Amino acid sequence: MQKVYDVVDTDWGYLVAVWSERGLWELTFPRPEARMALAEVTTPDIVAGEDADRAEELAQELKMYFAGWRVDFGVPIDWAGYTPFQAAVLKYTASIPYGEVTTYGDLAAAIGTPRASRAVGGALHINRTPVVVPCHRVVGAKGRLTGFGGGLDLKKALLLLERNLS
Repeated sequence: MQKVYDVVDTDWGYLVAVWSERGLWELTFPRPEARMALAEVTTPDIVAGEDADRAEELAQELKMYFAGWRVDFGVPIDWAGYTPFQAAVLKYTASIPYGEVTTYGDLAAAIGTPRASRAVGGALHINRTPVVVPCHRVVGAKGRLTGFGGGLDLKKALLLLERNLS
């Protein structure tokens, strides 16, 4: 099945969601214009169109999240294309509660690889579905903000959004 995409307009900007038959394949960071969000999609050969029910569910969840509401995202994620280690890191990250953070080292230990904090960072770096798989909730030792595909300013903003309302 060819992957389809839809554009979501939120209080923080436009995001593009790409869907496979299994679930959410890719999600961009919010951008001021839809064309900017579309330009960031890395999945080739996508076509416009909605994955109706799932797209509407995600759109509502993202709008609520960026409006400042606590949201537990419910759409299925397509984990295909990740190594078993990467999938373990990302699935654990998806379980980090709203308003909480963990460190790269603690995440590595939680998935049974306590010496793999750098590899955890590498797995988070290729997260295709940020915000829904909240890699912004993973921080460096002593709470230091490090590494984030959307930039450290966005990481800080997302953490502040969640902390102020948790």
